[in-house]
Amino acid sequence: MNNVKTVLLLGLLSGLLLVGGQALGGRNGLWTGLALAVVMNFASYFFSDKIALAMYSAQPVTAQNNPAVHRRLAPLVENLCRTMGLPMPRLWLIPEQSPNAFATGRNPAHASVAVTAGLLEAMSDRELEGVLGHELGHVHNRDILISSVAATLAAAITFLARMAFFFGGRRDEDEEGGSGIAGLLMLLLAPLAALLIQMAISRTREYAADASAARSTGNSSGLISALQKLEQGSKRLPMDASPATAHMFIIKPFTGSSLLRLFSTHPSTEDRIARLRALA
Repeated sequence: MNNVKTVLLLGLLSGLLLVGGQALGGRNGLWTGLALAVVMNFASYFFSDKIALAMYSAQPVTAQNNPAVHRRLAPLVENLCRTMGLPMPRLWLIPEQSPNAFATGRNPAHASVAVTAGLLEAMSDRELEGVLGHELGHVHNRDILISSVAATLAAAITFLARMAFFFGGRRDEDEEGGSGIAGLLMLLLAPLAALLIQMAISRTREYAADASAARSTGNSSGLISALQKLEQGSKRLPMDASPATAHMFIIKPFTGSSLLRLFSTHPSTEDRIARLRALA
């Protein structure tokens, strides 16, 4: 049921691109929106991991170039991968003091797991195992591709909305009427719709990844403790993250107003911890 819901939600995102294209350029705009949706989905599938890792200056972690970090991360990830039946992902280190982590890639065979330097400093091995189990849970559930496609399409919709602000809506010459109303509606409603769809995809899958981590590690206490530290650390050291990729992290990388928290792509940490305790 979750996969069906995701397909429908991603279809809505693509549909918004088509509606936005038509609002801006009539029939020609509709075809432009369709082409943009196809290109964005293609780019997300093949290049989203490279884009995300480059965006945060992630550095590969290997036994040669970063032996200390590799010695700590690799055994934990290898053990979790054996438990989940996953191939070993590539490991990356983000030079950032705010504690956080994310997974990316188009499928388990091309997955990457990135952690920040602050995460390694803040977490015990038990807590780090919980965080890695969560990220590998996303890999196992194939969330990493879905979240990347959602992020790219949402960014494209926001771009169309900004175009609507500058150029206004118009219709093809063979259609009667036409004004800036369509463009104004696109400006106001499209980014909100994209955010709500992206949020619906992300929130349900955060719970599922938490549950996967609890199963793969054998208990939920490590992840519970890690989430508590992550919540405090993200408030103390907010991360300069792009809103388009913020949903990829294990916890929202920056703080905001109450209204922004209402529309957060992550469920509340308190709710996540309560669910993990119920599993235990």
